[in-house]
Amino acid sequence: MISLEGRVAVVTGAGSGLGRAYAHALAARGASVLVNDIGAAREGGGSDSAIAERVAAEIVEAGGQAVADFSTVATPEGGEAIVDHAVTAFGDVDILVNNAGFMSLSSFAKLDVRAIGDLLQVHLGAAFYVTQPAYRRMVERKRGRIVFTVSGIGAFGIYGAGLYGAAKGGIIGLMNCLELEAERHGIRVNAVSPMATTRMAAEGLYDDVPNESVVPELVAPVVVYLASDECATSGKVWSAGAGSVAELFTARTPGYFKHPECDGPLSAEDIAAHVDDVVGREGSTEPATWPDEWQEVVALHRAREAAT
Repeated sequence: MISLEGRVAVVTGAGSGLGRAYAHALAARGASVLVNDIGAAREGGGSDSAIAERVAAEIVEAGGQAVADFSTVATPEGGEAIVDHAVTAFGDVDILVNNAGFMSLSSFAKLDVRAIGDLLQVHLGAAFYVTQPAYRRMVERKRGRIVFTVSGIGAFGIYGAGLYGAAKGGIIGLMNCLELEAERHGIRVNAVSPMATTRMAAEGLYDDVPNESVVPELVAPVVVYLASDECATSGKVWSAGAGSVAELFTARTPGYFKHPECDGPLSAEDIAAHVDDVVGREGSTEPATWPDEWQEVVALHRAREAAT
């Protein structure tokens, strides 16, 4: 049985929905939980300390350990304060679940680009602001688990959510790079892409399955696993919801290759003639890092040169 006894977990945006479910699930496995939430509205405005306090009280009433925290995730100072609070309350930070966020929908033509900073700070900025101080403590102890929250919107898109999708896509880029640095310190870094009915979910989005099948509590087990010592995977995005768990990944097709020296320079006409090769997915690979992708190109050069 997976146990988190003796572990300290920080969950941001833990006052409701997915974050609340994560906090309860981690506490039920024995973790001491810092319940962080400023109590903002769905669109990001306002604050209400009672939101985090209520969840912390629920966990304590159920026999667990939890404290409420109201610091913002949207500034470096807020991120430091969140981690410092966990250390003061429980001694350290072993698990960080970056979950805080809010939704703002707009077609791209109508998007006020002068006002995109707030959402980017709470999603993408917080991925840096809260993670860095927690990561530094994990490095000192040579252990830790970091779980980012991303979205299928960032991976696949949806109408009217370009800003939100960009923020979540940026977090995937951060995760891919941080995972490589964290590996030598015994730290696992992954992301969950949840599908659940929460206040951020668009109305009617999940109407084609029963409501009880799309609850946050069916995403929480994935976060528990990714937060546990049993989790050996790192640098992965796992989609979770309604009983489904699946990995989302980026791949490279075999594509089209024309050796610049042996065959002449690549032209736009060459590409037009070989579009099917460029997009054909049979034989696709999944490079673990960008240098690995580059080595695939190098291998094409070597093979063509050897054939001459």
